[in-house]
Amino acid sequence: MEENKKVAFYTLGCKLNFSETSTIARSFQAEGFDRVEFDEDADIYVINTCSVTENADKRFKSIVKQARKRNEDAFIAAVGCYAQLKPEELAAVEGVDLVLGATEKFKITDYLNDLSKNDFGEVHSCEIEEADFYVGSYSIGDRTRAFLKVQDGCDYKCTYCTIPLARGISRSDTLENVLKNAAEIAAQDIKEIVLTGVNIGDYGKGEFGNKKHEHTFYELVKALDEVEGIERLRISSIEPNLLKDETIDFVAQSKAFVPHFHIPLQSGSNEILGLMRRRYRRELYTDRVRQIKEVMPQACIGVDVIVGFPGETDEHFLETYHYLNELDISYLHVFTYSERDNTLAADMEGVVPKRVRAKRSKMLRGLSAKKRRAFYESQLGTERTVLFEGENKEGYIHGFTENYVKVKAPWDPALVNTLHRVRLTQIDEDGMVRFEFVENTVLHT
Repeated sequence: MEENKKVAFYTLGCKLNFSETSTIARSFQAEGFDRVEFDEDADIYVINTCSVTENADKRFKSIVKQARKRNEDAFIAAVGCYAQLKPEELAAVEGVDLVLGATEKFKITDYLNDLSKNDFGEVHSCEIEEADFYVGSYSIGDRTRAFLKVQDGCDYKCTYCTIPLARGISRSDTLENVLKNAAEIAAQDIKEIVLTGVNIGDYGKGEFGNKKHEHTFYELVKALDEVEGIERLRISSIEPNLLKDETIDFVAQSKAFVPHFHIPLQSGSNEILGLMRRRYRRELYTDRVRQIKEVMPQACIGVDVIVGFPGETDEHFLETYHYLNELDISYLHVFTYSERDNTLAADMEGVVPKRVRAKRSKMLRGLSAKKRRAFYESQLGTERTVLFEGENKEGYIHGFTENYVKVKAPWDPALVNTLHRVRLTQIDEDGMVRFEFVENTVLHT
């Protein structure tokens, strides 16, 4: 009896990519393939690529090398954002057999013939204007939490960003299908759903293929809160100009949505925000943080920030640094600006030397550690609910509170994917929080 072919996946980039990889993996399993880990021997290796930074581009080649080292005869396919932007470049990488663009990646099994190696990578990539239809996705079985895609593409024109070129126009899943997918996730005993997309605050635009908004993000949040069986719902990155008071107020009294927001800032200088063509000014960002903290004082707020954007002087950078230092936020995701082809920023004057970019990045990463520590200290002595993860990391199990405090305890497999009420007690030397169980703490197993 012939064994099933084996397929393995590697995902670069964002939560949205993880949700799409999981959906692509299910299409393989429906065709009779067995899914294995990427470090195992497989017949096919699928790499879901990212193009947000130069570093993600470079990592692709090393991942291809890993796959070839595992099985030099394996069929290697590249999908995702980098595959859409630079398909010929990926196809030229030694060992790559197939490159699929934005619309083709969800039909990958249609492009597989006898899995024989190609002398040159075969490319199937549409013009990005053709990426105008929606494909729903969610991750399941990969993690304790699920990533649920609700929206794709972006109509914003930020001068540094390639995402509209890689993913096309803003478009949304139907509300009916989002709720159906959420119910399917709930049926798998997954306790937490993270909403994901390119610009999720724009949800409702492009639903049913219409240009207008059928529903708003607020209506989506309200409807998801009613789905039975989901303990936690978490909003991933959302633009500050699209995070409305009504959504903040609803989350504050929601049954399932947790007090955690990740809001891109990118710069604390209004002048640089203008050069980036962001759709807000610093004052609006300040107001969003103030509004969240007013109704949810214990909320965790994460911030994206880019350093070294063209034209960013020392004064601009210090303006950002001092602004963030004073702001009541919990942690930073720091991105060092890298030039991307076909973006306006790549041709701007005032290029910041890479050594200066690196120095500024290091300063903000230090500020992030300080902010996270201060936030964790503010939570000591409080009672929180922890959802425990499924991985044994050097003898410890980790988990997250509803407001995104990372905790650790000695490994106990009985805790995996369970919710417990705990009291946060101390910060360990590695920056994670220790706790003690509150009596009768098992909430859901």
